[in-house]
Amino acid sequence: MKFSFYRAKSARVLKEKVREVEIVGPYRVRFHLHEPFPDFMAFYGTLATGASWVVPKKYVEQVGNEGFKKQPVGLGPYKFVSNTPGIELVMEAFEGYWRKTPHVKRLVFKSVPEATTRAAMLKKGEVDVAYLLDAPTALEIKRDPDLRLAFSGAIGIHFVEFFDQWDPKSPWHDRRVRLAANYAIDRRSLNEAETLGASRLTGGMVPRKFEFALALEPYPYDPAKAKQLLAEAGYPNGFDAGVLYPYPPYFSMGETVANDFAAVGIKTKLVTMERAAFQSAWLAKKLNGVCVCVLAPYGNAATRLAELVTSDGTFARGADPDVEALYKQQARELDKKKREALLHQIQHILHDRVRFAPIWEYIWPSGIGPRVAEPALLMIDPYPWSAPLEDVRLKKN
Repeated sequence: MKFSFYRAKSARVLKEKVREVEIVGPYRVRFHLHEPFPDFMAFYGTLATGASWVVPKKYVEQVGNEGFKKQPVGLGPYKFVSNTPGIELVMEAFEGYWRKTPHVKRLVFKSVPEATTRAAMLKKGEVDVAYLLDAPTALEIKRDPDLRLAFSGAIGIHFVEFFDQWDPKSPWHDRRVRLAANYAIDRRSLNEAETLGASRLTGGMVPRKFEFALALEPYPYDPAKAKQLLAEAGYPNGFDAGVLYPYPPYFSMGETVANDFAAVGIKTKLVTMERAAFQSAWLAKKLNGVCVCVLAPYGNAATRLAELVTSDGTFARGADPDVEALYKQQARELDKKKREALLHQIQHILHDRVRFAPIWEYIWPSGIGPRVAEPALLMIDPYPWSAPLEDVRLKKN
Protein backbone atom coordinates (compact mmCIF):
# COMPACT_ATOMS: atom_id res chain seq x y z
CA MET A 1 0.00 0.00 0.00
CA LYS A 2 2.85 2.38 0.78
CA PHE A 3 4.46 1.71 -2.59
CA SER A 4 1.14 2.12 -4.42
CA PHE A 5 0.35 5.37 -2.60
CA TYR A 6 3.59 7.07 -3.60
CA ARG A 7 3.37 5.64 -7.11
CA ALA A 8 -0.05 7.23 -7.76
CA LYS A 9 0.20 10.27 -10.01
CA SER A 10 -3.24 11.77 -9.35
CA ALA A 11 -2.89 12.29 -5.60
CA ARG A 12 -1.33 15.75 -5.23
CA VAL A 13 -3.75 16.82 -2.49
CA LEU A 14 -3.11 13.64 -0.53
CA LYS A 15 0.66 13.75 -0.82
CA GLU A 16 0.74 17.35 0.40
CA LYS A 17 -1.17 16.31 3.53
CA VAL A 18 0.65 13.04 4.30
CA ARG A 19 3.87 13.33 6.30
CA GLU A 20 4.71 9.63 6.38
CA VAL A 21 3.27 6.21 5.53
CA GLU A 22 4.32 3.73 8.21
CA ILE A 23 4.22 -0.04 7.67
CA VAL A 24 2.88 -1.37 10.98
CA GLY A 25 2.58 -5.03 9.99
CA PRO A 26 1.95 -7.37 7.07
CA TYR A 27 -1.70 -6.28 6.81
CA ARG A 28 -1.63 -2.80 8.31
CA VAL A 29 -0.27 0.63 7.47
CA ARG A 30 -0.56 3.94 9.32
CA PHE A 31 -0.76 7.32 7.60
CA HIS A 32 0.76 10.26 9.51
CA LEU A 33 -0.61 13.66 8.43
CA HIS A 34 0.90 17.14 8.64
CA GLU A 35 -2.40 18.51 9.97
CA PRO A 36 -6.01 17.41 10.55
CA PHE A 37 -7.49 16.26 7.24
CA PRO A 38 -11.06 14.97 7.66
CA ASP A 39 -11.37 14.26 3.94
CA PHE A 40 -8.47 11.82 3.86
CA MET A 41 -10.67 8.80 3.11
CA ALA A 42 -12.83 10.78 0.66
CA PHE A 43 -9.72 11.46 -1.42
CA TYR A 44 -7.91 8.18 -0.71
CA GLY A 45 -10.72 5.64 -0.58
CA THR A 46 -12.74 6.71 -3.64
CA LEU A 47 -12.14 7.41 -7.31
CA ALA A 48 -11.51 11.07 -6.41
CA THR A 49 -7.81 10.20 -6.85
CA GLY A 50 -7.54 6.43 -7.34
CA ALA A 51 -4.56 6.48 -4.96
CA SER A 52 -5.85 3.48 -3.00
CA TRP A 53 -5.53 1.08 -5.93
CA VAL A 54 -2.96 -1.45 -4.76
CA VAL A 55 -0.36 -2.87 -7.15
CA PRO A 56 2.25 -5.58 -6.39
CA LYS A 57 5.53 -3.82 -5.58
CA LYS A 58 7.87 -6.67 -6.53
CA TYR A 59 6.13 -7.27 -9.85
CA VAL A 60 6.15 -3.58 -10.82
CA GLU A 61 9.84 -3.29 -9.93
CA GLN A 62 10.57 -6.45 -11.91
CA VAL A 63 8.78 -5.51 -15.15
CA GLY A 64 8.82 -1.69 -14.86
CA ASN A 65 5.97 0.71 -15.55
CA GLU A 66 5.84 -0.10 -19.26
CA GLY A 67 5.76 -3.82 -18.57
CA PHE A 68 3.05 -3.30 -15.98
CA LYS A 69 0.94 -1.38 -18.52
CA LYS A 70 1.21 -4.31 -20.93
CA GLN A 71 0.42 -6.99 -18.33
CA PRO A 72 -1.14 -5.44 -15.18
CA VAL A 73 -1.84 -7.40 -12.00
CA GLY A 74 -4.37 -6.26 -9.39
CA LEU A 75 -6.62 -7.47 -6.57
CA GLY A 76 -9.97 -7.66 -8.34
CA PRO A 77 -12.32 -10.46 -9.39
CA TYR A 78 -10.93 -10.61 -12.93
CA LYS A 79 -7.49 -11.24 -14.42
CA PHE A 80 -6.07 -9.29 -17.34
CA VAL A 81 -5.95 -11.15 -20.66
CA SER A 82 -5.30 -8.55 -23.35
CA ASN A 83 -5.75 -4.90 -24.23
CA THR A 84 -5.93 -3.28 -27.64
CA PRO A 85 -5.87 0.47 -26.82
CA GLY A 86 -8.94 2.27 -28.09
CA ILE A 87 -10.56 -0.99 -29.22
CA GLU A 88 -11.08 -3.60 -26.50
CA LEU A 89 -10.03 -4.93 -23.09
CA VAL A 90 -10.38 -8.65 -22.32
CA MET A 91 -10.47 -10.16 -18.81
CA GLU A 92 -11.14 -13.61 -17.38
CA ALA A 93 -12.60 -14.56 -14.01
CA PHE A 94 -10.25 -15.09 -11.05
CA GLU A 95 -11.61 -18.23 -9.43
CA GLY A 96 -9.89 -17.50 -6.12
CA TYR A 97 -11.36 -14.04 -5.59
CA TRP A 98 -12.03 -13.49 -1.87
CA ARG A 99 -15.63 -12.22 -2.08
CA LYS A 100 -17.18 -14.68 -4.53
CA THR A 101 -16.40 -16.43 -7.77
CA PRO A 102 -17.55 -14.23 -10.67
CA HIS A 103 -20.66 -15.47 -12.47
CA VAL A 104 -19.37 -14.52 -15.93
CA LYS A 105 -16.14 -16.26 -16.89
CA ARG A 106 -14.97 -13.81 -19.56
CA LEU A 107 -15.59 -10.08 -19.94
CA VAL A 108 -14.84 -8.01 -23.03
CA PHE A 109 -15.06 -4.21 -22.90
CA LYS A 110 -15.24 -2.54 -26.32
CA SER A 111 -14.61 1.12 -27.09
CA VAL A 112 -17.31 2.25 -29.54
CA PRO A 113 -17.60 6.06 -29.76
CA GLU A 114 -20.94 6.30 -31.60
CA ALA A 115 -24.15 5.56 -29.67
CA THR A 116 -25.90 4.37 -32.84
CA THR A 117 -23.11 1.85 -33.46
CA ARG A 118 -23.28 0.61 -29.87
CA ALA A 119 -27.03 0.12 -30.25
CA ALA A 120 -26.62 -1.70 -33.57
CA MET A 121 -24.11 -4.07 -31.96
CA LEU A 122 -26.58 -4.70 -29.13
CA LYS A 123 -29.36 -5.54 -31.59
CA LYS A 124 -27.09 -7.97 -33.45
CA GLY A 125 -26.02 -9.67 -30.23
CA GLU A 126 -22.40 -8.55 -30.65
CA VAL A 127 -22.50 -6.94 -27.18
CA ASP A 128 -24.70 -7.54 -24.14
CA VAL A 129 -24.69 -4.04 -22.61
CA ALA A 130 -24.48 -0.74 -24.48
CA TYR A 131 -23.77 2.19 -22.13
CA LEU A 132 -24.51 5.89 -22.54
CA LEU A 133 -27.19 5.94 -25.20
CA ASP A 134 -28.66 9.19 -26.47
CA ALA A 135 -32.43 9.65 -26.35
CA PRO A 136 -33.31 8.77 -29.99
CA THR A 137 -31.17 5.62 -29.83
CA ALA A 138 -32.61 4.68 -26.43
CA LEU A 139 -36.14 4.96 -27.83
CA GLU A 140 -35.21 2.47 -30.55
CA ILE A 141 -33.99 0.04 -27.89
CA LYS A 142 -37.16 0.59 -25.86
CA ARG A 143 -39.30 -0.41 -28.84
CA ASP A 144 -37.41 -3.68 -29.35
CA PRO A 145 -39.18 -6.48 -27.42
CA ASP A 146 -35.92 -8.43 -27.04
CA LEU A 147 -34.05 -5.56 -25.38
CA ARG A 148 -34.57 -3.33 -22.37
CA LEU A 149 -33.33 -0.05 -20.94
CA ALA A 150 -31.63 0.54 -17.61
CA PHE A 151 -30.74 3.93 -16.15
CA SER A 152 -27.72 4.89 -14.07
CA GLY A 153 -25.64 7.93 -13.24
CA ALA A 154 -26.33 11.01 -11.07
CA ILE A 155 -22.66 11.50 -10.25
CA GLY A 156 -21.89 13.87 -13.12
CA ILE A 157 -23.22 17.42 -13.17
CA HIS A 158 -23.84 19.12 -16.51
CA PHE A 159 -23.53 22.88 -16.16
CA VAL A 160 -22.74 26.06 -18.05
CA GLU A 161 -19.33 27.47 -17.17
CA PHE A 162 -18.86 31.22 -17.67
CA PHE A 163 -15.13 31.30 -18.39
CA ASP A 164 -14.95 35.09 -18.70
CA GLN A 165 -16.92 36.06 -15.59
CA TRP A 166 -13.74 37.05 -13.73
CA ASP A 167 -12.88 39.67 -16.39
CA PRO A 168 -14.42 43.03 -15.36
CA LYS A 169 -14.76 43.96 -19.05
CA SER A 170 -16.86 40.91 -19.90
CA PRO A 171 -20.68 41.00 -19.83
CA TRP A 172 -20.47 37.75 -17.85
CA HIS A 173 -18.87 39.69 -14.99
CA ASP A 174 -22.36 41.06 -14.21
CA ARG A 175 -24.38 38.71 -12.00
CA ARG A 176 -27.58 39.77 -13.79
CA VAL A 177 -26.22 38.45 -17.09
CA ARG A 178 -25.30 35.10 -15.57
CA LEU A 179 -28.72 34.97 -13.93
CA ALA A 180 -30.34 35.72 -17.29
CA ALA A 181 -28.50 32.74 -18.77
CA ASN A 182 -29.93 30.53 -16.02
CA TYR A 183 -33.47 31.71 -16.72
CA ALA A 184 -32.94 31.19 -20.47
CA ILE A 185 -32.32 27.42 -20.25
CA ASP A 186 -35.37 25.20 -20.67
CA ARG A 187 -33.97 22.39 -18.52
CA ARG A 188 -37.12 20.29 -18.51
CA SER A 189 -37.42 20.12 -22.31
CA LEU A 190 -33.68 19.55 -22.59
CA ASN A 191 -33.95 16.66 -20.14
CA GLU A 192 -36.68 14.98 -22.19
CA ALA A 193 -34.74 15.45 -25.42
CA GLU A 194 -31.39 14.21 -24.11
CA THR A 195 -32.09 11.60 -21.40
CA LEU A 196 -35.81 10.76 -21.77
CA GLY A 197 -36.46 12.88 -18.69
CA ALA A 198 -34.31 10.65 -16.47
CA SER A 199 -31.78 13.23 -15.28
CA ARG A 200 -32.41 15.10 -12.03
CA LEU A 201 -32.64 18.87 -12.52
CA THR A 202 -30.53 20.80 -10.03
CA GLY A 203 -29.41 24.24 -8.99
CA GLY A 204 -26.26 22.98 -7.28
CA MET A 205 -22.82 21.81 -8.33
CA VAL A 206 -22.73 18.83 -5.95
CA PRO A 207 -24.83 15.69 -6.53
CA ARG A 208 -27.52 15.23 -3.87
CA LYS A 209 -26.19 11.76 -3.04
CA PHE A 210 -22.85 13.18 -1.90
CA GLU A 211 -22.06 13.78 1.76
CA PHE A 212 -22.45 17.48 2.67
CA ALA A 213 -24.44 18.21 -0.52
CA LEU A 214 -27.00 21.00 -0.33
CA ALA A 215 -30.16 20.34 -2.35
CA LEU A 216 -30.77 23.43 -4.48
CA GLU A 217 -33.56 23.89 -7.00
CA PRO A 218 -32.60 25.28 -10.42
CA TYR A 219 -33.68 28.72 -11.52
CA PRO A 220 -36.96 28.27 -13.46
CA TYR A 221 -37.26 28.62 -17.22
CA ASP A 222 -38.38 32.23 -17.76
CA PRO A 223 -37.17 33.84 -21.02
CA ALA A 224 -39.08 37.05 -20.28
CA LYS A 225 -37.22 37.40 -16.98
CA ALA A 226 -33.96 36.68 -18.80
CA LYS A 227 -34.58 39.51 -21.28
CA GLN A 228 -35.53 41.86 -18.44
CA LEU A 229 -32.28 41.11 -16.60
CA LEU A 230 -30.22 41.65 -19.75
CA ALA A 231 -31.92 45.03 -20.28
CA GLU A 232 -31.21 46.01 -16.67
CA ALA A 233 -27.56 45.05 -17.19
CA GLY A 234 -27.36 47.36 -20.22
CA TYR A 235 -27.99 44.83 -23.00
CA PRO A 236 -31.59 45.46 -24.16
CA ASN A 237 -30.73 43.96 -27.56
CA GLY A 238 -28.62 41.16 -26.15
CA PHE A 239 -24.89 40.75 -26.76
CA ASP A 240 -22.32 38.61 -28.53
CA ALA A 241 -21.07 36.08 -25.98
CA GLY A 242 -18.42 34.56 -28.26
CA VAL A 243 -17.85 30.82 -28.39
CA LEU A 244 -19.97 28.11 -26.77
CA TYR A 245 -18.13 24.80 -26.35
CA PRO A 246 -20.14 21.64 -25.68
CA TYR A 247 -18.23 18.97 -23.78
CA PRO A 248 -17.69 16.10 -26.25
CA PRO A 249 -19.81 14.20 -27.23
CA TYR A 250 -22.77 16.24 -25.90
CA PHE A 251 -23.01 18.34 -29.05
CA SER A 252 -26.81 18.29 -29.41
CA MET A 253 -27.11 19.46 -25.82
CA GLY A 254 -24.74 22.35 -26.55
CA GLU A 255 -26.74 23.28 -29.64
CA THR A 256 -30.00 23.37 -27.65
CA VAL A 257 -28.48 25.57 -24.93
CA ALA A 258 -27.06 27.88 -27.62
CA ASN A 259 -30.56 28.17 -29.14
CA ASP A 260 -32.07 28.91 -25.71
CA PHE A 261 -29.49 31.65 -25.21
CA ALA A 262 -30.13 33.09 -28.69
CA ALA A 263 -33.87 33.27 -27.97
CA VAL A 264 -33.22 35.85 -25.23
CA GLY A 265 -30.45 37.71 -27.09
CA ILE A 266 -27.29 35.92 -25.91
CA LYS A 267 -25.59 35.14 -29.22
CA THR A 268 -22.94 32.42 -29.30
CA LYS A 269 -20.97 30.50 -31.92
CA LEU A 270 -21.06 26.74 -31.36
CA VAL A 271 -17.58 25.21 -31.65
CA THR A 272 -17.08 21.46 -31.29
CA MET A 273 -13.80 19.70 -30.58
CA GLU A 274 -12.59 16.13 -30.21
CA ARG A 275 -12.63 15.04 -26.59
CA ALA A 276 -8.86 14.80 -26.09
CA ALA A 277 -8.29 18.25 -27.59
CA PHE A 278 -11.11 19.77 -25.55
CA GLN A 279 -9.93 18.21 -22.30
CA SER A 280 -6.38 19.41 -22.90
CA ALA A 281 -7.52 22.98 -23.62
CA TRP A 282 -9.89 22.99 -20.63
CA LEU A 283 -7.20 21.79 -18.25
CA ALA A 284 -4.75 24.34 -19.67
CA LYS A 285 -7.42 27.05 -19.12
CA LYS A 286 -7.21 28.17 -22.75
CA LEU A 287 -10.96 28.23 -23.46
CA ASN A 288 -12.94 31.47 -23.46
CA GLY A 289 -16.63 32.25 -23.79
CA VAL A 290 -18.91 29.62 -22.27
CA CYS A 291 -19.02 25.85 -22.06
CA VAL A 292 -21.72 23.26 -21.53
CA CYS A 293 -19.42 21.20 -19.35
CA VAL A 294 -19.68 18.10 -17.19
CA LEU A 295 -17.74 17.16 -14.06
CA ALA A 296 -17.89 13.85 -12.21
CA PRO A 297 -15.15 13.61 -9.53
CA TYR A 298 -15.99 11.17 -6.75
CA GLY A 299 -15.85 11.73 -2.99
CA ASN A 300 -18.04 14.29 -1.23
CA ALA A 301 -19.00 17.95 -1.52
CA ALA A 302 -15.51 19.08 -0.55
CA THR A 303 -13.73 16.96 -3.16
CA ARG A 304 -16.14 18.16 -5.86
CA LEU A 305 -15.87 21.84 -4.93
CA ALA A 306 -12.07 21.63 -4.74
CA GLU A 307 -11.97 21.44 -8.54
CA LEU A 308 -13.96 24.65 -9.02
CA VAL A 309 -13.89 27.18 -6.19
CA THR A 310 -10.29 27.39 -4.97
CA SER A 311 -7.67 29.45 -6.77
CA ASP A 312 -5.60 26.33 -7.45
CA GLY A 313 -8.61 24.24 -8.48
CA THR A 314 -8.10 22.08 -11.56
CA PHE A 315 -10.80 23.90 -13.53
CA ALA A 316 -11.06 27.19 -11.60
CA ARG A 317 -10.61 30.46 -13.51
CA GLY A 318 -10.94 32.57 -10.40
CA ALA A 319 -12.02 32.38 -6.79
CA ASP A 320 -14.03 34.45 -4.33
CA PRO A 321 -11.74 35.20 -1.35
CA ASP A 322 -14.50 34.53 1.18
CA VAL A 323 -15.36 31.21 -0.47
CA GLU A 324 -11.72 30.16 -0.54
CA ALA A 325 -11.39 31.07 3.16
CA LEU A 326 -14.47 29.01 4.00
CA TYR A 327 -13.12 26.09 1.99
CA LYS A 328 -9.82 26.14 3.88
CA GLN A 329 -11.70 26.40 7.17
CA GLN A 330 -13.90 23.36 6.44
CA ALA A 331 -10.87 21.35 5.34
CA ARG A 332 -9.49 21.56 8.90
CA GLU A 333 -12.80 21.22 10.75
CA LEU A 334 -13.19 17.87 12.52
CA ASP A 335 -16.72 18.46 13.80
CA LYS A 336 -18.98 16.94 11.14
CA LYS A 337 -21.94 19.25 11.76
CA LYS A 338 -19.75 22.34 11.59
CA ARG A 339 -18.15 21.08 8.37
CA GLU A 340 -21.55 20.52 6.86
CA ALA A 341 -22.62 24.06 7.77
CA LEU A 342 -19.48 25.52 6.16
CA LEU A 343 -19.88 23.47 2.98
CA HIS A 344 -23.57 24.37 2.78
CA GLN A 345 -22.61 28.03 3.15
CA ILE A 346 -20.20 27.72 0.21
CA GLN A 347 -22.89 26.10 -1.95
CA HIS A 348 -25.38 28.84 -1.00
CA ILE A 349 -22.89 31.53 -1.99
CA LEU A 350 -22.17 29.92 -5.36
CA HIS A 351 -25.90 29.71 -6.05
CA ASP A 352 -26.64 33.27 -4.93
CA ARG A 353 -23.72 34.72 -6.93
CA VAL A 354 -24.67 32.60 -9.94
CA ARG A 355 -21.11 31.44 -10.53
CA PHE A 356 -22.43 28.61 -12.73
CA ALA A 357 -25.61 27.49 -14.45
CA PRO A 358 -26.14 23.93 -13.17
CA ILE A 359 -28.44 21.90 -15.41
CA TRP A 360 -28.84 18.39 -14.01
CA GLU A 361 -27.40 15.40 -12.29
CA TYR A 362 -26.78 13.31 -15.37
CA ILE A 363 -28.67 10.00 -15.53
CA TRP A 364 -28.38 8.12 -18.80
CA PRO A 365 -30.02 5.12 -20.49
CA SER A 366 -28.09 1.97 -21.32
CA GLY A 367 -29.32 -0.88 -23.47
CA ILE A 368 -29.43 -4.40 -22.01
CA GLY A 369 -29.39 -7.46 -24.27
CA PRO A 370 -31.51 -10.63 -23.96
CA ARG A 371 -28.71 -12.75 -22.47
CA VAL A 372 -28.26 -10.53 -19.40
CA ALA A 373 -29.96 -11.46 -16.14
CA GLU A 374 -28.18 -8.84 -13.97
CA PRO A 375 -26.18 -5.90 -15.42
CA ALA A 376 -25.14 -4.80 -11.88
CA LEU A 377 -25.86 -1.13 -12.52
CA LEU A 378 -25.94 1.09 -9.40
CA MET A 379 -25.15 -1.81 -7.08
CA ILE A 380 -22.39 0.48 -5.83
CA ASP A 381 -24.36 3.71 -5.83
CA PRO A 382 -23.58 6.24 -7.32
CA TYR A 383 -20.94 4.42 -9.43
CA PRO A 384 -22.76 4.37 -12.80
CA TRP A 385 -21.15 1.41 -14.55
CA SER A 386 -21.55 -2.32 -13.96
CA ALA A 387 -20.12 -3.15 -10.53
CA PRO A 388 -19.25 -5.25 -8.67
CA LEU A 389 -18.28 -7.12 -11.83
CA GLU A 390 -18.49 -10.46 -10.01
CA ASP A 391 -22.24 -9.83 -9.65
CA VAL A 392 -22.90 -9.45 -13.37
CA ARG A 393 -24.96 -12.49 -14.42
CA LEU A 394 -26.14 -14.03 -17.66
CA LYS A 395 -29.38 -15.95 -17.98
CA LYS A 396 -29.15 -19.71 -17.74
CA ASN A 397 -29.65 -21.47 -21.05
